[in-house]
Amino acid sequence: MKQPLSLTWELETIYAGGSSSAELESFLQQLDQDIEKLRGQVKDSVPPADAEATKALDPVIELLQSCAGRLGEASQFIDCLGAQNQQDKGAVRLSSRVTGMRAAYEGITSQFDNLLRQTPDDVWEAWVNRPEIAPIAFVLNESRDLAREKMSPELEMLALELAVDGYHGWSDHYETIVSSIRIPFEEDGEEKLLSVGQAANKLDDADPEVRALMFRKWEEAWSGAEEYAADTLNHLAGFRLNLYKNRGWDDVLKEPLSINRMSQDTLTTMWDVIIRNKPVLVSYLERKAKLLGKDSLSWVDVDAPIGKLSGKIPYDKAAEDIVEQFRKFSPKMAEFAEHAFDKDWIEVEDRPGKRPGGFCVSFPESKESRIFMTYSGTASNVSTLAHELGHAYHSYLLKDLPAFSQNYAMNVAETASTFAEIIVSDAQVKAATDVEEKLALLEVKIQNSIAFFMNIHSRFLFETRFYEKRKTGLVNAEELSALMVEAQKEAFCGILSEYHPHFWAAKLHFYISDVPFYNFPYTVGYMFSTGLYRLALQEGQSFADKYDSLLRDTGVMTLENLVQKHLGVDLSQPDFWQGATDLMVADIQEFLEMTEQLV
Repeated sequence: MKQPLSLTWELETIYAGGSSSAELESFLQQLDQDIEKLRGQVKDSVPPADAEATKALDPVIELLQSCAGRLGEASQFIDCLGAQNQQDKGAVRLSSRVTGMRAAYEGITSQFDNLLRQTPDDVWEAWVNRPEIAPIAFVLNESRDLAREKMSPELEMLALELAVDGYHGWSDHYETIVSSIRIPFEEDGEEKLLSVGQAANKLDDADPEVRALMFRKWEEAWSGAEEYAADTLNHLAGFRLNLYKNRGWDDVLKEPLSINRMSQDTLTTMWDVIIRNKPVLVSYLERKAKLLGKDSLSWVDVDAPIGKLSGKIPYDKAAEDIVEQFRKFSPKMAEFAEHAFDKDWIEVEDRPGKRPGGFCVSFPESKESRIFMTYSGTASNVSTLAHELGHAYHSYLLKDLPAFSQNYAMNVAETASTFAEIIVSDAQVKAATDVEEKLALLEVKIQNSIAFFMNIHSRFLFETRFYEKRKTGLVNAEELSALMVEAQKEAFCGILSEYHPHFWAAKLHFYISDVPFYNFPYTVGYMFSTGLYRLALQEGQSFADKYDSLLRDTGVMTLENLVQKHLGVDLSQPDFWQGATDLMVADIQEFLEMTEQLV
């Protein structure tokens, strides 16, 4: 692996010229023409009357997949442009343009799905069992079933068109709100105006005074933006609820469960297991409060570091460590990570103007990925880097499958990423010889459990209750903050001394229009990946091939069927979930034993 590594990513190999790219412009023009061509093909198509007639639809399916892949390529690139520079107005214009193209494409797919719906059952069975179609049969079956539960194609197309400046427009508006916020903070005797992303890193600072000061300023900043955020959130939810109403969907979880290809029984079982195990988490938080010299933790103390790491971790060292730990599980995964670092697929530079948070995007046409984050040298940053590389590895395993078969759900996406993160964090804990360092690394691992079992649980509770309340009218900023604190108190078992009322305004995930309930899939992924890691510990290196096979099937199976096929496990029963939770319990027990003499 080359040294030193670049702190910025290489986007020119995707489309040269950034938001002014002539190459991208040509690509979009051709894509626009092909979408129109597709519109004509679908319009001229009729439901096949027999098995032979299904062959006439092969070119339509081929173009559907081609357009889907190219839309993904362009939109991911534009997302990268906007993330690296929130002031890139060209990226904003391109994003709006591609959103319109995607709406047109989705309108066409809605018409095609109606054709699937009208196909007689006997012809359908013959169609999806044809060798050329079988690899995407799951996706076609899924589309056909969903079409039967939606409005007429004409109304679905109208909804998609209205969503561009309505539904998705409000999501874009939230990005504008975030990009305009600057938070004053004094550092080294100089007051600086920090972006939201830079300020967020200060909330994890080792110095309690820095954390407390930033938390006050953070709440003040979001309080100042609360009316705009409340407007945005209410209109996003209102659009979604009206759409559901017209489709005849009563349950607000119907769509997110469908998107994540999982059942309500599985979700309920998982939350039940988590709730039963929360007393162990409470014991950890109580011990942490004592270690920090407090009677109880405030919201901003939950993520405070315990123990001492040997200074900041240089980016190059973090990359080396990640590759080394990946190699112990799978040489293939390690080689992939080295390739990502060597080819400058990763943006980590700490500079103003970047979007907060981290993400990984895949480029279906280029068969590459890009990772975005702001790296400041913390153990948490190392975990995030491993996490995003897990996403990229998942996409790498699927890159040669049909485009339709590469679309995996968020919960299994979070499985691959969190599994990669666990590999690194667990190895770091086991390798540490210094007690303070071991404690710090163990605490980083436990913090993930707190995030997925408590923080994300609070988001799920908040969003569920917000949608119920929104059904009866607008929910003002004060009510949103009250709902947020109520959910946080329940999720954290009332153990904190101070909560985060404006979390609903500060968290991007509540404003993502593509995926409703952008919360519980994280916990599903964490629990699933932890359960997989438990099996990997039991089975050794032979598990790597089984793991790769499981990931390759993530785009063509429900979660329940995926796990049944590859692991022989029933996810509606608590056993697998409890087994995953047992690893978290063991970590906390080790933490309590190590800190017994420190309080």
